[in-house]
Amino acid sequence: MIERCNYPFTRKVVMINNVDDIDKVRHYAEKKMKKGIIDQYFIVDEYAKTALDFFNIDIQSFDGGYYYSIAELVGIYTCKTDFLIHFSSDTIADNSRSSWIREAIEILNERRDVLVANPTWDFNFLQAKEESFDSAGNFFLGYGFSDQCYMIRTDDFRKQIYSEKHPLSDRYPKYGGELFEKRVDSYMRNHTLFRITSKQSCYMHKNFSKNKLERLRRKLDIYFRPDKIPK
Repeated sequence: MIERCNYPFTRKVVMINNVDDIDKVRHYAEKKMKKGIIDQYFIVDEYAKTALDFFNIDIQSFDGGYYYSIAELVGIYTCKTDFLIHFSSDTIADNSRSSWIREAIEILNERRDVLVANPTWDFNFLQAKEESFDSAGNFFLGYGFSDQCYMIRTDDFRKQIYSEKHPLSDRYPKYGGELFEKRVDSYMRNHTLFRITSKQSCYMHKNFSKNKLERLRRKLDIYFRPDKIPK
């Protein structure tokens, strides 16, 4: 995952959330730290209350969306770098070796009306284009937010911005309640803030077993085709 991002990250961090055997997962996280693969890990439950207090969020307000939201909020709360890139645990980057991260940083540094950047989801370049209304360099420009993968200016999200609502944000799954991504989408629409979606790089979002993960990795290696990108 780290290599596929094609970027020299300052820090590589794992958020451990909603697992049955926390000691077992901690053991493997420690091994990855010793190998230098990651720099740090956080047990989300240990920071959850502090993060919710920091953002002034009542835990009851999630209405079923707590476990779809708390790792993201703790990740933002604990982040010390200017930018943060988040991949959910069931999301894997393609192997295109594009420079979307560097290009997104340039745009995020130039435009305060752009709040978030991400690759295209599941190779749906046409859908990403249809959901946009303009372009910015090698990106589609439009509304929308997904917790599957996002790149943000950390300071923008370390504010109390998570209590707004917008009728168009009701498109998120009902089972998720008032989850993190729905709250961010509402804030963006209420304040005319946009996202940029890469025309060249993708991620795949899928629940998978170990065997399915191997097949998915092979598929991602061979599937990426630049000529499929809408102009």
